[in-house]
Amino acid sequence: MCGIVGYIGQNDTKEVLLNGLEKLEYRGYDSAGIAIENEQGVNLFKVKGRIAALREKVDHNVSSTMGIGHTRWATHGAPNVDNAHPHQSASGRFTIVHNGVIENYVEIRKEYLSDVTLKSDTDTEIVVQLIEKMHDELQDTAKAFRKAVSLLTGSYALAMIDAEDNETIYVAKNKSPLLVGIGEGFNVVASDAMATLRETDTYKEIRDKEIVIVRRDSVEIQLLDGTKVERETFKTEIDAADTEKGTYDHFMLKETDEQPFVIRKIIQHYQNEAEEIKMDPAIRNAMLDADRIYIVAAGTSYNAGLVGKQFIENLAKIPVEVHIASEFSYNMPLLSEKPLFIFLSQSGETADSRAVLVQVKELGHPALTITNVPGSTLSREADFTLPLYAGPEIAVASTKAYTAQMAVMLLLAVDTANGKEIKLDFNPLQELAIVANAMEVLTDQKETFETLAQNYLSESRNAFFIGRGVDYFVCVEGSLKLKEISYIQAEGFAGGELKHGTIALIEEGTPVIALATQSSVNHSIRGNVQEVNARGANTLLISMKGLEHDEDAFVIPAVNELLSPLVSVVPLQLLAYYAAVQRGADVDKPRNLAKSVTVE
Repeated sequence: MCGIVGYIGQNDTKEVLLNGLEKLEYRGYDSAGIAIENEQGVNLFKVKGRIAALREKVDHNVSSTMGIGHTRWATHGAPNVDNAHPHQSASGRFTIVHNGVIENYVEIRKEYLSDVTLKSDTDTEIVVQLIEKMHDELQDTAKAFRKAVSLLTGSYALAMIDAEDNETIYVAKNKSPLLVGIGEGFNVVASDAMATLRETDTYKEIRDKEIVIVRRDSVEIQLLDGTKVERETFKTEIDAADTEKGTYDHFMLKETDEQPFVIRKIIQHYQNEAEEIKMDPAIRNAMLDADRIYIVAAGTSYNAGLVGKQFIENLAKIPVEVHIASEFSYNMPLLSEKPLFIFLSQSGETADSRAVLVQVKELGHPALTITNVPGSTLSREADFTLPLYAGPEIAVASTKAYTAQMAVMLLLAVDTANGKEIKLDFNPLQELAIVANAMEVLTDQKETFETLAQNYLSESRNAFFIGRGVDYFVCVEGSLKLKEISYIQAEGFAGGELKHGTIALIEEGTPVIALATQSSVNHSIRGNVQEVNARGANTLLISMKGLEHDEDAFVIPAVNELLSPLVSVVPLQLLAYYAAVQRGADVDKPRNLAKSVTVE
């Protein structure tokens, strides 16, 4: 689900593929592989682990001028060599790499592949076996590829090679990103242009449900029915500052897109070889010794703390208070006998949080910092640190650090529950992997959110966000994102509070964005939506699959309800981004704001 690179040209393919996959390592992955083809056939190299291990495995004596490569994060099937990409058909003729999720792979297997013995547990192998089955009937690779792709439901970015044709790479996409790069005597395929910028700065966009026939000297785009499509190329114009930003217009959009990869990286860092949560035993002991947790934070980190409270209380059964750092410093509440303080900070340099930390240490209480910068002041001065592993976050408006904070707090809560021998009814690492997939599905639907922002927010002077339960906390964060980068006056409210004053502000056309991801309050929040609709509000209701109604504006993929804040915030981030762009705001550097607040 992570990264694709393909090359067909004159140079040796191996280095192009390996270099490209290295450029995609930031996405997070647990296995990797390449398939290179020459006149003798296809040579396949796969490993569980890093690109460095793949480099060692590749036979550098094998020359080739065509091939495909992939980095995989395990979804269907465990992270192992059998499940690593590329996958091959039963005869070995067809080899494929795939990003995305094939939703109907079980049905395809039952209908078309009941007589095929599968080598892996992946939905991807179903695709390549289906292509071979179609080829048995049609005796034409292009037609078989088109036919098989037309039967797929879900998200996919595909690149396939045929062992009997070393002149063609077959490509298709739907909802997952994929580009074709154009060169002199060569062409490339990549899920992210960053992977192939060394080869070319000229690309062709591939749209959903299109097929592309890629050869050394030509690129032919087709619809599923075979109709040819003409499309102009575009150039990526990148200067030194843009190198980190890649082909994105803004860091915020890039960092929003990186969230699924950050979640996967967090899983990698916080699990052991037995695929169990791995955390410093001293941190677990500090959590177990505490009679109350105090989360101290500011801004977006405070909003993440509200969700973290739910994780810790629901799973670890320890009472939690969440405090605004700048208020706590001057108005410290009555503390419990054995408190533990958790400081949430993206930068680790937040001045008002550090002021509280100084007071806490003077009182002799233990402190844990959760931050994206392990060497920062809050990290150095606290007793313990849990890194976010989110990578540099450049945009002032935090996106990936926010979801990373929630993910790390979830694992902290689960590890504490394990220490108390509390049995949980879900596998947190598996559920986080599902969350990462759902995030990726959402970030692949940017055009939808761009349209929704245009319809609901781009010309509005104010907006309201409403939710109940944990959705309320996400609404507070969504409203913050909108106000800080688009300058639209926005507020997040608990749905039940509307009738206690806020509903007086609703007038004809007022945008109201509602979240409905919790089954226990689904009917209640919909009642609140009816209340604002009756006053003329322009309501955008975002629900979770399984709780949706026909009139809902958008439905997010289903995840464990406790973890829904990690997913439901993504549409709100994208709505804020596109509203800001449409209003001509400086998205990455909003006025009057700084990334790290180092003064009180």
